[in-house]
Amino acid sequence: MGGLLIILLAAAGLGSFTIKNLYYICQPNEVLIFAGSSRKTGNSRVGYRLVKGGSSIRTPLLEKVMRMNLNNMIIELKVSNAYSKGGIPLHVSGVANIKIAGEEPTIHNAIERLLGKPRKEIEKMAKETLEGNLRGVLASLTPEQVNEDKIAFAKSLLSEAEEDLEKLGLVLDTLQIQNISDEVRYLDSIGRKQQADLQRDARIAEAEAKAESEIQTAENEKITQVRRLERDTGIAQAAAEQRTQDALTMRAAVIAEAESEIASELARIQADVPVQQERIKQIMEQLKADVIAPAEADCKRAIAQAKGSASTIIEEGKAQAEGTRSLAESWVAAGESARDIFLLQKLEVLLKTLTATVPDVAVQNVTVIDTQSGNLATQAAAFMTQLKQTSGVDLAGAINGLSNGTNSSNNGNSAVVKGSLPPAE
Repeated sequence: MGGLLIILLAAAGLGSFTIKNLYYICQPNEVLIFAGSSRKTGNSRVGYRLVKGGSSIRTPLLEKVMRMNLNNMIIELKVSNAYSKGGIPLHVSGVANIKIAGEEPTIHNAIERLLGKPRKEIEKMAKETLEGNLRGVLASLTPEQVNEDKIAFAKSLLSEAEEDLEKLGLVLDTLQIQNISDEVRYLDSIGRKQQADLQRDARIAEAEAKAESEIQTAENEKITQVRRLERDTGIAQAAAEQRTQDALTMRAAVIAEAESEIASELARIQADVPVQQERIKQIMEQLKADVIAPAEADCKRAIAQAKGSASTIIEEGKAQAEGTRSLAESWVAAGESARDIFLLQKLEVLLKTLTATVPDVAVQNVTVIDTQSGNLATQAAAFMTQLKQTSGVDLAGAINGLSNGTNSSNNGNSAVVKGSLPPAE
């Protein structure tokens, strides 16, 4: 039992010794180098093995462990009297961030050149390398190029220094150029010239922008005016079309109203035509009774008196009889127009007779109407004349007023003779 306890204690002590002296843990910001063991890397063999971000156990008596810090190093760069392209000495200051490479194959360069060196010495090596590269880059650039594009200048410096730093096992993370100056104030003169150019360009740009703004404003105003004119033109055209449509509608309404009035008046006239024809017949019968019949009786009485007169009167009677026979023959030959011709020949006698029967009445018009052979227009004209004489209604004047001065013509066997007739009963 005691022996077993001793064995366990020995095993525990051995384990503690192993963990304390042989087991190594690698921190994230470092690399563990186990020197002593040989291994092949690429085409060559090295006498160490690397552990990064993990842990491993050192082989006792055969391996030695060393640590390499991968923390970032800040290098301040200051270069004075570095001649640029063109012979202008420049002063350049900047800041670079550098670290030891943690990836293969660059880390092998760092192990070979930097392992065991203090950080100050590593920073000095990096600074001198960067300043040499900085002077080389400045020699290939003019002051204007260096001053105008510091970012491009920094990129050129990075590409120039990358190969040299890689040989040392270093990696350049960032590089910032802080200040560039010169003792002869060449850059100040360039700056003043650039400032003047910028002010000039700014004034030109401002003038161009103002001109473009005014042009755009004028163009917008023109577009607004054109649209306003188009709108007003459209409104005027719509109003004109509306007025035209209203005028056409009013014209159609006026025409329809006039046609309606004329049709109504014409219908009334056509309805009155039979009545007026009957009145004309009545007037003709009255004329026969009052004028023609007494005249015929007087003629017969004169003939009878002539027969009883002397021989001379008999001869005259014979001659008159011969004339009457000729008249009768002419009457027969004339046909239906005989009576009209006879009445016209006797018109003067009839007028004298009529005026003798009414000696105290002033005669204005006498109208003789042929109701048998006259056409409708003649009968209408006669009717309107008779209507005006009997009732005082000027129908022809009213129709002339409605038809804008259209004249009616009287055709057929009718005549108007000054005189007067008694009003129809």
